[in-house]
Amino acid sequence: MSTELGDLLVSQGSLSEADLRAAMSLQRGGDLSLPQALLKQGLVEEGVVYRALATQNGMPFVDLDKGNIRQEIIDRVPGEMAAEQGILPLMEKDGALVVAIDDPFKRIVADQLSFVIGGEIRCALASPSALGRALARYYDAGGEEHVAASMGSDGEDETDAPIIRLVTRMFADALEERASDIHVEPGHGRLRIRYRIDGLLRDVAEHPDHLSAPLISRLKIMARMDIAEKRKPQDGRISLTIKGRAIDVRASILPASHGESMVMRLLDRSANLISLRDLGFGADDYAWFKHVIRKPNGICLVTGPTGSGKTTTLYAALQELNRSDVKIITAEDPVEYHISGINQVQVNDRIGLTFARILKAMLRCAPNVILVGEIRDLETAEIAIQAALTGHLVFSTIHTNDSPSALTRLMDLGVKPFLVSASVQSIIAQRLVRRLCSECSVEYTPTEEERAALGMTTAESADRTFREPRGCRLCEGSGYRGRVALYERLEMDHTLREMTFQGSSLEDLRDTAVATGAIQSLLIDGARKVVDGTTSSSEVLRVTRTKS
Repeated sequence: MSTELGDLLVSQGSLSEADLRAAMSLQRGGDLSLPQALLKQGLVEEGVVYRALATQNGMPFVDLDKGNIRQEIIDRVPGEMAAEQGILPLMEKDGALVVAIDDPFKRIVADQLSFVIGGEIRCALASPSALGRALARYYDAGGEEHVAASMGSDGEDETDAPIIRLVTRMFADALEERASDIHVEPGHGRLRIRYRIDGLLRDVAEHPDHLSAPLISRLKIMARMDIAEKRKPQDGRISLTIKGRAIDVRASILPASHGESMVMRLLDRSANLISLRDLGFGADDYAWFKHVIRKPNGICLVTGPTGSGKTTTLYAALQELNRSDVKIITAEDPVEYHISGINQVQVNDRIGLTFARILKAMLRCAPNVILVGEIRDLETAEIAIQAALTGHLVFSTIHTNDSPSALTRLMDLGVKPFLVSASVQSIIAQRLVRRLCSECSVEYTPTEEERAALGMTTAESADRTFREPRGCRLCEGSGYRGRVALYERLEMDHTLREMTFQGSSLEDLRDTAVATGAIQSLLIDGARKVVDGTTSSSEVLRVTRTKS
């Protein structure tokens, strides 16, 4: 159903419009779900809220305070697993086990349970407090003794099949949920699995801790890691085909106190690369960046934290320049996407094929355009600058908080100020924010404090409304779907070159750039994207308030 939870409660007469607005205000300010906000304010009874939530999500609702569940049904799910995952078996119906959950999005967890018990799972929604009481009532007498038996932990042969199914489903679900990363994290008495979706981590499953070792071992085998080595960090790669889509997985293992923890970055090679026009630039920024990438020489730097979309921006630039009369060579670690017509070289430190070594070799191949995946050290920086000063257009990334910091970072690496001044043409700093869901975002009038936090005067925004997240089935209740970049652009002018040549401080460089208009801040770009309804003010402030 497309009816929103709040509207549904109002239409049922369970909630007034004024109370709904009050709850939504609390929701925005307290990082709460709408059901949590309603219950915190005592506006609606818990059973009423969750009955409506079940209706909204097309699920049956069950009142766990009524009736009894047969013991043989309870025995289908071990007590430890039921408590950790918040799942209660209710009945068998048409060959499937019906379980109660307290969150519609726990249906992913229920799917994982099907691999453990070996059968189909169907879900009904219950209120959290009723589910907690029922778990305590039905599992007080035990049930934990079935945990080890449920996955056949006494022998590898018994665990192989369910573990393989669990791994297969984990990757398929992650792809379906648009996750960029999978986190497999053993803890005290449990194994937690989280997905990073639109930049934020989300719990999707918990399993008994006895599954940690076989699951990690299976993943290590797939990533061609040393399965016997459990004391040192390891890196590996996995290639998969899921529903016809070619997926590359970069896996990293880190020994932790409760066992080895693994993070896997998913790269969908079947996905289309984003074009320059689709990056999210405003009209002026788009024209500026097209001008920047068509310069005959110099360095264009893109800066930002890991996972901020720097590679996507640079790939879009390369695609724009990729013509038969232009020679483009890249040095990358790793090569994330292959682009026809471009010579892409994979860094391999183990055999001495570093960024610097590849860059030296590039210069003997007469390229017009060079991309260096990252400037990490003085040698790479100096060779990149040499290339820029000898007629090549060089793109690269560097890790700093904002665009002026990239200048001082190069000098901190040991590059002489006059070389930085002469070679750097422009710098882009960027962050990713979540896009508002196109189906459910709603208009509202921002407060004066909200406008001020975005750097907007009352005169500029007096007649403008903003949009905020609401949550629906398309966006899985988050109010957001997908991401877009905020950009801070810095154009090197005569004043900034002179100050860089003199080795001026970061604060002086930043203040001068702002005063002369050489820089457009992340906050300015963010405010524009709030006004046009692309994202919310809370998203913009989330990524810009941390900027030093």
